Amino acid sequence: MTESAPASVWTRPRPEPRRRAPGVEQYVAAALAIADAEGLGAVSMRRVAGDLGSGTASLYRYIANRDELVDLMIDAAQGEDPLPEPTHDWRVDLAAVAHALRATLLRHPWLAGEMAGRPSLGPNALRRSESALRAAAALTPDITLAGLALGAVRSYVLGAVAGQQAARRAEQRSGLTEEQWQRSVGPYISEIIAAGEHPMLARRVLEGEEVDPDEEFAFGLDCVLDGLAARLGA
Repeated sequence: MTESAPASVWTRPRPEPRRRAPGVEQYVAAALAIADAEGLGAVSMRRVAGDLGSGTASLYRYIANRDELVDLMIDAAQGEDPLPEPTHDWRVDLAAVAHALRATLLRHPWLAGEMAGRPSLGPNALRRSESALRAAAALTPDITLAGLALGAVRSYVLGAVAGQQAARRAEQRSGLTEEQWQRSVGPYISEIIAAGEHPMLARRVLEGEEVDPDEEFAFGLDCVLDGLAARLGA
């Protein structure tokens, strides 16, 4: 006799909320607020219940464990914004997918690390994946290649956001803004330039223009989309 798989948070019947007690949506919203402010590591079943003035047993009535809570958080985050309206232009639609994903990840700094692993199977995530695959399928009728194209776009977004979030964490750790940090290392960089051993770095510092994160992201995304067009003959 084969063992049946444990019930998923997406398939298990959800109890009706008790009167004047928090329901699943309230618990998930509280968990999101904690994670956004303090990081995912600060989220625990006890903490979430406590923030709502509820007993932990009440939370366990709806959600079996912390892993399920995180799954619900990931899905809730992906349902905050409406799906991009399709234009049936693969490039425009994949760019919209990328910008929407970036906006979600920047709102929830903990989310990129969770989305880099196994795909979320919640209803919001499934709707968003279906929409994104439809955009990629306008580039190529081969669904495998469409999936790979979408994966390339998602990987770019995850990497770009990770870099932007790392810069934010550096500011928080040091207490220095980017401009203040640049001034603090200015004398050292001047010495490096004066030594003449790194001429390309010197050109970048002395001649290069500052580019804001939005422009940098758009440039990189255009490069990814150009590559997909060249590779798949669009």
